[in-house]
This record gives sequence, C-alpha cells and structure tokens, in this order.
Amino acid sequence: MNKKRKAISIILGLGCILSYNTINAQNTQKLSLQQVVELAQKQSPAAKLAGTQYSNKYWQYRSFKANYKPQLALNGTLPDLTRSYQSITQNDGTDAFKLRSIANSSLDLSLSQNISFTGSEVFMSSQIQRIDILNAPTSVNYLASPAIIGIRQPLFKFNNLKWNSRIEPLRYEESKKKYVEDMENVSIQASEIFFNLLIAQITFSIEQKNLANNDTLYQISKGRYQLGKIAENELLQMQLSVMNAQNSLSQAQLDVELGTQRLKNFLKMSGADKIELEEPTLIPQFFVDEKIALQEATKNRQQIVEFERQRLEAERDVARAKGDNRLNADITASYGLTNSAPLLNSVYLNPQEQQRIRVGFEIPIVDWGRAKSEIRTAQANKELIETTIEQAQQTFDQEIYLLVKQFNMYRQKLVISAKSDTIAQKRYDITVKRYMIGKIDIVDLNIALQEKDQAKLGNLQALRTFWNTYFELRRKTLYDFQQNIPILYTIK
Repeated sequence: MNKKRKAISIILGLGCILSYNTINAQNTQKLSLQQVVELAQKQSPAAKLAGTQYSNKYWQYRSFKANYKPQLALNGTLPDLTRSYQSITQNDGTDAFKLRSIANSSLDLSLSQNISFTGSEVFMSSQIQRIDILNAPTSVNYLASPAIIGIRQPLFKFNNLKWNSRIEPLRYEESKKKYVEDMENVSIQASEIFFNLLIAQITFSIEQKNLANNDTLYQISKGRYQLGKIAENELLQMQLSVMNAQNSLSQAQLDVELGTQRLKNFLKMSGADKIELEEPTLIPQFFVDEKIALQEATKNRQQIVEFERQRLEAERDVARAKGDNRLNADITASYGLTNSAPLLNSVYLNPQEQQRIRVGFEIPIVDWGRAKSEIRTAQANKELIETTIEQAQQTFDQEIYLLVKQFNMYRQKLVISAKSDTIAQKRYDITVKRYMIGKIDIVDLNIALQEKDQAKLGNLQALRTFWNTYFELRRKTLYDFQQNIPILYTIK
C-alpha cells in the first residue's frame, strides 16, 4: 500500500512539474538584442520623450516661418461707448464742458508682409469708422479709407528679421539631428539593460550547473572519504563548495528578477511573462574607416550644426550692440483714398487722396560709455565662443578617432574571448573527469571551475563592450556602417 501511495505521489509530482514547465514555456518571451532595441525605440519612455522634444522644436520652427508669410488680420471696435463731460469749442471761440454721449465703431482689414532682407514691413489696409452722437441733436457720420498701401522701413537699425532667418533654420536642423542622436541613445540604454539581464541569466544557468556538479562531486567525495581515499579536509572543502554554490545561485536568481523588471519597465511591457534573452553571437563583419567616420560625423552630427549656430548668434549679438547704440531712424510712408459722409452708401463715392510720410530718429549723445561697453562685451563673447568651438571641434575629432579604434579592437577581442570560453569549458570538463577518478585534487578542480566561469563572463563582457561601442559609434556619427547610409528616423 505504501509503495502504491508513493508511486501515486511521484506521478502527481511529475504531473505538477510538467504542468508548471508547460505554463512557463507558454509565458516565456524570447528576445534578441535587435528586438529589444526596436521595442525600446517604439515604446520606451525615453523614445517618447525624444519625440515630444522634437515635436516642440518643430512647432517652434513653424511659428518662426509664419512670421515671414503674409499676415491677414481684422481689427475692430463694436462699439466704444463714451458718456462724459468734454471740452467743446463754442461758436464764439470759447471752450465749455458739455455732456456728450458718443459711440465709436470701427473695422480695419489689413494685409502685411515682413521683408527679412531689409527688415521692412509692407502693408495694405481697408478701414471704416462710424461715429454716433447719441445726445441731442443726434447724428451719424462715416469715415472710410477703402485702400491704403504703405511701408515701414527702419534705417541703420539692427535687423532682427535678417538674423533670425539665418539662425532659426539652423536651430531646427539641429533639433532634427538631436532627435536622431536621442533615438540612438535609446539604443545604447537598451543594449546596456539587455546585457545586464543576459549576464544575470547566463550566470544563473552557470550557478545551477555548478551547484549540480558540486553536489554530485560531494556525494562521490563522501564515498571516497569512507573508503579512506581522501582526507576529511578535502571532503569539508567540497561541502563548502556546495554551500557557496547555493548562495551564488540565490544571488543570481535575485539578479535575474531585478534585471527582468528593469527591462520590462524600460520597454513598457505589461504582464508576468518570463523573458529569455538570446546571446548575440552573430557579429557584424566589417571594419570602420576613420576618415569615413569623421567625414560622416561632420556631416550628420547635431554638434556641428550647433557650432555654426553659436557662431552666428555671436555675430548677431555684436551687430545688435552696434545697431542699438548709434543713429536709429525709421520711415513710414503710405498712400490711399479716404472720404467722409453721413450715409454708408455715400462714403465710397468720390474718395479723396491721402498721403502720409513720417521720419523719426534717435541719436544717443551722452551715454557715459554704455554703448562702447556693450559693443566690447559682445565682441569679447564672440571671441570666447570661437575659442570654445575650436577646442570642442578638436575634442570632437579625437572622440571619433578613438571610438573607431576601440570598435575595431573590440571586434578582434571577441574572437579571442570566444575561443578562451570554449577552451576553459573543455578544460573544466576534463578536470571534473580526472577528479572523479582521483587523478587531481580539489584545488585543481576549483581553479578550473573559476577559470571556466571567468572565461564565460569575460566573453559576455566583451560582447557587451563591443555592442555598446557599436551603438555609441552610430550615435556619434549618425551613420549606419552596415548599410553605408545615414541614420534617419521618422517621428510618428
């Protein structure tokens, strides 16, 4: 009866294990490095933040472009009612305060266009105004200007329109390149998180095997100890190895859980599915030429556009300091038709010409050196920016050069680390067999175990370094060296 119950218990236990494994298999999601990177670029918070920042810059640029297009506006007052005592000139020439009730209504349809090259504004407008005298005697009168054309032209003044037309397109181009860099930075983050979890998972697998092997060897060692073939010290050492393997396995399991949670959070993955990462064994078979990398980085990087924008802004600030501290004048000229009548249908009949020209100026006479100080300050800032840009350009070139050297070197190191991993694994397998037949002692076995684990982890670290350097090289150059094309992203 006991044997029957025991058999039933074993069968039920096996059934539970099989069911558990089946559920786990159904809930396990396998991901490669490329899949993790693609998911990160589609749905990670970092990618969405990059897209939001780019959208903000895009609409700022659209707003800037609108300033250089014709502007159509309708202004009006319907009505402006006033009831108060006002000074009114009498027939005998004297003034007297009289209570008046007046309603003013007006409409002004205007079309204007900024001209960036000259900093001027050309405009056309059509106006109509109505005045209602509400107290006795009541009256209505209309004033219309059917067509007015004119121009406002500043003279000797700082032309903000001209400088903005040169700087703002660079700022927008800079934001587009920065978006690509931010997306490549997402790839770097995804790669780092991927390898953290991959190393944790492989370490967990290693520790599982080490625990099983150490437990098996410990059982064999107990038999050999009972036969007097090994000393008690070696048996205790083997028992300690089993306990250390148990601790290492517990820590590895915790690292896997933490790494899995971090990857899920980064990719915005919901659910309790297990994630199993695939080791990226296929390495891109190409070397990067330093000259091509520097050439593409110079064409594609956001920092190069930023250098040019900073130079223009420094020149703009010098021009503004000079323009704001000397003779400033402006001319406003207009020509149109106008008429006044008590009836609306009469106000557009036989309109009269109207002309207007105005010249205003401002000349600083005594400013106690303020103008000179502002100009010198702007010039000093321009020199400082030029020096800073020159140093940054040198650093930029050095970064590209070193990064290419590192990438090509790490690619060669991968071959060596992979061979070292294979050799260390074979050596450990041979050492275990030799220990089991009593040819070597526990010290040699532990050394082989450590070298095997170190070689495996060393190969994984070499993989991590290679791929991180690869994505960093893409970010620094914004160039895909596998397909030999610039990297572009379309924001959705």
